[in-house]
Amino acid sequence: MGVSGSLGNVQVVSESLFDVPGDTAASGHAIDDVVRRDAGAPLAVRMRPASLDEVVGQQRLLGPGSPLRRLIEGSGAASVLLYGPPGTGKTTLASLISQSTGRRFEALSALSAGVKEVRVVIDVARRRLTTGEQTVLFIDEVHRFSKTQQDALLAAVENRIVLLVAATTENPSFSVVSPLLSRSLVLQLQSLTEADIRLVLARAIGDPRGLADEYTVTDAALDHIVRIAGGDARRALTALEASAESSLDGTVDVDLVEASVDRAAVRYDRAGDQHYDVISAFIKSIRGSDVDAALHYLARMLSAGEDPRFIARRLMIHASEDIGMADPTALQTATAAAQVVQLVGLPEARLALAQATIHLATAPKSGAVTAALGAAMADVAAGKAGAVPPHLRDGHYAGAAALGNAKGYKFPHNDRDGVLGQQYPPDELIGVDYYEPTDHGYEREVGPRVHKLRRIVRGR
Repeated sequence: MGVSGSLGNVQVVSESLFDVPGDTAASGHAIDDVVRRDAGAPLAVRMRPASLDEVVGQQRLLGPGSPLRRLIEGSGAASVLLYGPPGTGKTTLASLISQSTGRRFEALSALSAGVKEVRVVIDVARRRLTTGEQTVLFIDEVHRFSKTQQDALLAAVENRIVLLVAATTENPSFSVVSPLLSRSLVLQLQSLTEADIRLVLARAIGDPRGLADEYTVTDAALDHIVRIAGGDARRALTALEASAESSLDGTVDVDLVEASVDRAAVRYDRAGDQHYDVISAFIKSIRGSDVDAALHYLARMLSAGEDPRFIARRLMIHASEDIGMADPTALQTATAAAQVVQLVGLPEARLALAQATIHLATAPKSGAVTAALGAAMADVAAGKAGAVPPHLRDGHYAGAAALGNAKGYKFPHNDRDGVLGQQYPPDELIGVDYYEPTDHGYEREVGPRVHKLRRIVRGR
């Protein structure tokens, strides 16, 4: 059975983030306790929670006595970096902080503000402190600030001239300068659960600020909106609003939603931590032989516009790092896929990347190549790099013979089996084994051969 709701003609939050009259600085708007609401604003803005009781999700960060709750209630003193995916409540929480008692609120967007605007806000905040009034500075998309712009905030944050509340969709460890990071409390917001999104939608359908029970939304339509939202409340509300506006009879069904919304949100940012998280999950899924998960992450990267050359490079690395001699053809397949990316390009090259992903995910795995090189590199780093045995040295230049170079070298091709005993490593490394084949895939065959070759070469 569906849920009813409607587009009510009520006052709602303005489409701009903070659009209220009051004392203003050149860089932002002061926020009074009452936030104006505009009936023409998007549904996602109209339904923005006006109190902590309306906040959905993030309960881990909003428990009694938590730093974020104390900040919202007007008693916290720590600057905060709110980090999380879009549509998880960063702007909502900033809006609630703006209404805390005894504070003035200034808002900057990193898209439009520069060092000059930051300094204007700080100067105004410094003057307010002389009368005991504290200023909260909200910076949206702080990861877009340059290092110089972020550095301009340091003294004001450290001396609590302003209480900084910054929002970012990117991991602050990658996007915020270390001094600012160390002076702030980093709070990570999680994507909303399906139950959270469903609650947000149900509230919007019945709330006078939202659809006010003037539309009937079928269960299948709700399920579809929840699924395509990807944990993003703003996207869910936008999809609901677009579908309602397209309805001719007051009913929103799954066909109408599909016609109104083209595709699901992809939780991926090529410049942020999601870039690293998704490629990490991709490689680990291949290493773990989960071909289906690997294909999911591949599709996720391709859908988000990731550079296919980056994916191809990681496949080539993985072919040697985690498969190696267990399936020597894995590297050939990955290299061929990289060539297809280079020569053919998208969209057709997606198939070559998928083929390479499937090959690598289903191939036998071995870390023996990685371990062998690592052990050899460790010995070299430890100084185990003795002189090259005389019989292996270059004997092609004048005077080489007088030095004893190449004297006594045995040419393997003169032997019937092409292998004969003689010393190859420096004296310090005689008898050291680096490569230890596993019994996976092709290494099951090459392992006994390696042991036999060592016996012949070392004369044992």
